[in-house]
Amino acid sequence: MTDDVDRRAGANPESLRLKTIASGLTVNDLQASLHFYSEVLGFHIAERFEHEGVLRGAALVAGTAMMMMSQDNWEKGRDRVKGVAVRLNMETTQDIDALAALIKERGGTLESEPEDMPWGSRAFNIVDPDGFQITIMSPIG
Repeated sequence: MTDDVDRRAGANPESLRLKTIASGLTVNDLQASLHFYSEVLGFHIAERFEHEGVLRGAALVAGTAMMMMSQDNWEKGRDRVKGVAVRLNMETTQDIDALAALIKERGGTLESEPEDMPWGSRAFNIVDPDGFQITIMSPIG
């Protein structure tokens, strides 16, 4: 945390204070993305959202974190690029090396192997089917 940012509860002017934040991803192939996030990374599909009998989205959970996902409706064109300039940072208390090994056993391909980072975490990177970059990290020590 930098010294010039006041994050105290009584900061003036009143600042936004969130308890959680959940990402929402629009994906090209919802089934492929659900497979990646549930079968490879280990999220649980908490809820499926259907419209006229067609799966349109889902809520996924991992621990206390939630992620929303929806099928692109192609209104902005089928060539719309996803994942550009987006990185999802996910923190866990799990053993990062064991988690990376498990993800590889489940068919995942890491962008980078686990390594100690200068900010005090051990982390690895992986990319989802739409190009969203993911860093999974755990505090060192």
